[in-house]
Parts: sequence; structure tokens; C-alpha cells
Amino acid sequence: MRASTLLILLALPLGAGANEEPGLDRAPIDPQDTISIQRGAQVFVNYCLNCHSAEAMRYQRLVDLGLTDQQIRDNLMFATTKIGDPMAVAMRKSDAKNWFGVPPPDLSVVARARGADWLYTYLRSFYRDEKTATGWNNLVFPSVAMPHVLWELQGEQALKSEKQGEETVNTLTLQSPGKLPPLEYDKLAADLVNYLVYMGEPARETRIRIGYAVLIFLGVLFVPVYLLKREYWKDVH
Repeated sequence: MRASTLLILLALPLGAGANEEPGLDRAPIDPQDTISIQRGAQVFVNYCLNCHSAEAMRYQRLVDLGLTDQQIRDNLMFATTKIGDPMAVAMRKSDAKNWFGVPPPDLSVVARARGADWLYTYLRSFYRDEKTATGWNNLVFPSVAMPHVLWELQGEQALKSEKQGEETVNTLTLQSPGKLPPLEYDKLAADLVNYLVYMGEPARETRIRIGYAVLIFLGVLFVPVYLLKREYWKDVH
């Protein structure tokens, strides 16, 4: 399998991680930025969808992002010909277990389970580690079973540990630059996270708009209901 087709394997760690989770960076995402979500969808289908499924997400839902059916077929559909199909993968779980040690999890609601900040930090925290089976490790997810599938874009980072008093501070330094400058890679990671957040709840923005409308309606309705109540009970009180 090509490295570019291996997906982001958010798999179970090979060993229990005893280290504390480092501080998370705030994900610079905007759920209303449809262009960013479109770019994130493109990254997802090119780097993630060959191994990871997103069974709760259908390709046709991307129409809500301003894409046409034809644009979705031409640019985002490589595993099926039916636009109403879910984002499934052809790889069998048994094969995935043999290749990676654990089957790659479905990513439909990974953003809701992990959080946008965790995903954003995770995608930017890989470093070379020859002690692992894949040659990669991650500050946020120690001993993760997945390789760094975006390494050609980000480059190779190295772990630097320094003693500060009684604590050990771990930092990452870029040893070998990738195809993208660091700021551009961070932007790509943010776009991917923006899409994962959207995929976890595609109707979120619609739900919020409906919620505001309902609250406004109830607020307006309260006035005549209150006046009616006073009129009805005025002879009693």
C-alpha cells in the first residue's frame, strides 16, 4: 500500500501510555467556513478514506457545503459510484488487523469523542521514533499504532526532552522540511479537523438556527400568553 493512501489510524496504543497528555493547542476552525470544510473533505478522502470509514456520513451530504453532485463525483468519490452511499472502505477488518495490529476505527464522530483541539494537536505532534514498529510516535497519543501519513507534507520532527527542575519538558523540532511550510501544514490540519467536526454533526448550524428561531418565537408568544392569563384571572385575584 502506498504511504499516501494509509489513513490516519487513530488506533489503540500498542502499550499503555503512562505519560500525561500534553497541553492542547486551540484548533483555529470555523464551522461556518464552508471553503475550509471543502478543503478538509478533500484531504480526508485522499489521505484517510482508504483505511478509515465514515459510515454515518453520506457523500450527498456534501451538497450542503455548496458542492454539486458532479463536483462530488469528480473530486471526492473514489470508492463508489453512488452519491447516496456512505463513506465506506473496501478494506476488510481482518486484513487491517493483520497489517496494522488493530482495525482502523470509523471516524464519523471522532471529533465529538476526542474534541477539535485534541485532533488538531495530534495531527501536528508526530515525530520520528525508531523504537516503534512504524518508526513514528506522537506526543498526544504515545505509542500510537498509526504511521504519520502526512509526513511528506509536514516533514520529519524530532523529540527534544529537557529537564526543568523535577519535570521533563518535551518539545518537537523540525529536522527535515516537508512539501508545505509549517504554517501551511497547520492550515491543512485545521481544514481537516474542521471537516471532521462538520462530519460529526452536519446539521449543527441548521440546529442552531432553528434553536434561535424557536427561542425568539417563545419570547414573542410569552407576551400575549401572559396578558391572556392576567385577563382570565383578573376576577379571581
